[in-house]
Amino acid sequence: MHSQSLRDRQVASLEKILNLNHASPEPSTVHHDPSAANGLIPKATPILNSDGDPIWKVLVFDNLGRDVISSVLRVNDLRGWGVTIHLNLSSPRHPIPDVPVLYLVEPTAANLALINQDLSKSLYSEAYINFLSSIPRPLMEDFATQIAEAGTADSISQVYDQYLNFIVAEPDLFSLGLGKETYWTLNSAKAKDEEIDTLVERIVSGLFSVVVTMGVIPIIRCPRGGAAEMIAAKLDRKLRDHILNSKDNLFSNQGQRSSSTSATPSSRPVLVIVDRNVDLIPMLSHSWTYQSLVHDVLKMHLNRITIETPIDEDNLGKGRAKKAYDLTSKDFFWSRNAGVPFPQVAEDIDTELTKYKDEANDITHKAGASSLEDLQTDNPNTSAQHLKAAITLLPELRERKAILDMHMNIATALLKGIKDRQLDNFFQIEESITKQTKAMMLELLNDGAKGNEPLDKLRLFIIWFLSTEQEVSRTDMDRFEEALTKAGADTTALVYVKKVREVTRMTMMTSAPTQPAQQSTGGELFRGFSSISNRLTDRLPGALGANFETLISGVKNFLPANKDITITKIVESLMDPTSASSSAIAKTEDYLYFDPRSANARGTMPAPSQTRHQQASGVPSALGSLGPGTQASFGQRRQGFSEAIVFTVGGGSMDEYGNLQDWAKRTSAAGGAVVGIPKRRVVYGSTEIVNAEDFVVGELARLGQEDR
Repeated sequence: MHSQSLRDRQVASLEKILNLNHASPEPSTVHHDPSAANGLIPKATPILNSDGDPIWKVLVFDNLGRDVISSVLRVNDLRGWGVTIHLNLSSPRHPIPDVPVLYLVEPTAANLALINQDLSKSLYSEAYINFLSSIPRPLMEDFATQIAEAGTADSISQVYDQYLNFIVAEPDLFSLGLGKETYWTLNSAKAKDEEIDTLVERIVSGLFSVVVTMGVIPIIRCPRGGAAEMIAAKLDRKLRDHILNSKDNLFSNQGQRSSSTSATPSSRPVLVIVDRNVDLIPMLSHSWTYQSLVHDVLKMHLNRITIETPIDEDNLGKGRAKKAYDLTSKDFFWSRNAGVPFPQVAEDIDTELTKYKDEANDITHKAGASSLEDLQTDNPNTSAQHLKAAITLLPELRERKAILDMHMNIATALLKGIKDRQLDNFFQIEESITKQTKAMMLELLNDGAKGNEPLDKLRLFIIWFLSTEQEVSRTDMDRFEEALTKAGADTTALVYVKKVREVTRMTMMTSAPTQPAQQSTGGELFRGFSSISNRLTDRLPGALGANFETLISGVKNFLPANKDITITKIVESLMDPTSASSSAIAKTEDYLYFDPRSANARGTMPAPSQTRHQQASGVPSALGSLGPGTQASFGQRRQGFSEAIVFTVGGGSMDEYGNLQDWAKRTSAAGGAVVGIPKRRVVYGSTEIVNAEDFVVGELARLGQEDR
């Protein structure tokens, strides 16, 4: 299996664009090095012209181009490749006539018109045009006609299709950036067929770009019916047509994986496409891992969060100011702890701060200084030899300290959110949600002391309603809705949830934890919370440090149970059928099979209106198919894979990403001792990564309003 992550490959592609589409003179890792996790910003070498001078350039992007770049590269990375300024295509821009321009945009008529205006005004010296996806031929012909009429053809140096219309947030997590309304579009009776068609085409284009970037042609599996089948069939046809009609296709280039040209299906990944309704719970659940809490509590978007910090830590009366933080691949602490339960993160912050303090003391002691600040002053007592060594290490230490300070501030903000909303209680209840009776649930909803956010109660109730085996009568439902309304929650979403419940329950798979949730009040885990409190008390003078002990009191400290959610069980049944449960295999036994390299394994595409009819009628995808599709043979159903791309249509969840990564790591470790068992890797993606608030308020409630 290839060692490069999806992010590594996207960064390499972007750096090639920044290098004017020439192969980088140095490996990509020099400029975006995961080993830079030691805290040092990697040094980038500017591209040189024939005279040895840097080729400086302007970068112009549209909104998607901005999101694609900003998720994996920062301003320092761009500067390293000679980008002096970056601008949005739709913003007013002044002429810089002696500098070349790099465009990274979607191939739309509006974008092409703006580029043509730039060329006509001679804003830049020469243009290198890069489209995020393949430009349709009619659009390209129109653009060529406009260029010919304007007489600006000489200003264009390059035009490339780049296949990069997807956003990578984590090493193997991507979204297509299609907005937070895709679930509504695919499930609403008010959405037009043309809107669904356009959305499906954009999804197919994005998935095509992902597999091109990964350099593989996957086997495609999906349930029958619904949007998943339509997307799988269209993607299969797009890949098939590309392989057949392109003399030098995108999967035969140098540097691509040899497995993409292999005839052995098992050496290629499996692409699993499922509809969001297969399991709604991960979109609503309260999680206890670092990245999920950051996403839920701090509303992370494109790896950026904004939190409030005191203007003056010694005098909290001066108020608070908002501060933005970027959680990047160069952040060693985030890379190591993103998927870890929050109590362990708190402990690791303490460990890292102790390590930093010890190293700083060791350096200053050897150099004869009293602190790191003294090393920058003319101190006659410092040893020249040790001083040189200390100054060499200073940038790394300062960078590491800045990262740890940032995570200390993030942890403080998370703890406040957990405390105010009692998220630990909600999470613990959800861990054993099927054990909650109707009386227990009603009591909880009526408890005014359970957090200060009514939406948390609504999320918990929907999870219980979708999970419970108990009969919920109309009278019961009226009581629950009355309690939720009294608590301040908007129950509009329940109208739609009641409608979709039976469909979702047929595809959901619950599992008993392989280990119970672990709770500790004085053990190793609690040391993490208590020590982070001590650290903050020492580091933050005044009221903030004094109040931190109060902040963490009452926050439960336990490890989540080790259990696989529905999407993970689906993936396991397709990747490793010999280890999967019989119930999981039964759910995926009827999944369609597409092999773009095979002359046989292909299906027909249902029309959007048929897909909508199937979804509206409530026929689950496992039972109702809209087209012949391709039924997998027994051998194909039992075929194993070491690598998978998992795609949810209609919104993705950080919980699903984390659960899939945990499963891949756990099962790889279990098989690691056996010769011949490969390491597993799962890439997870969706139309958009959506947090629970946006999903409930923006999509479920909107659908519920329509059904009233």
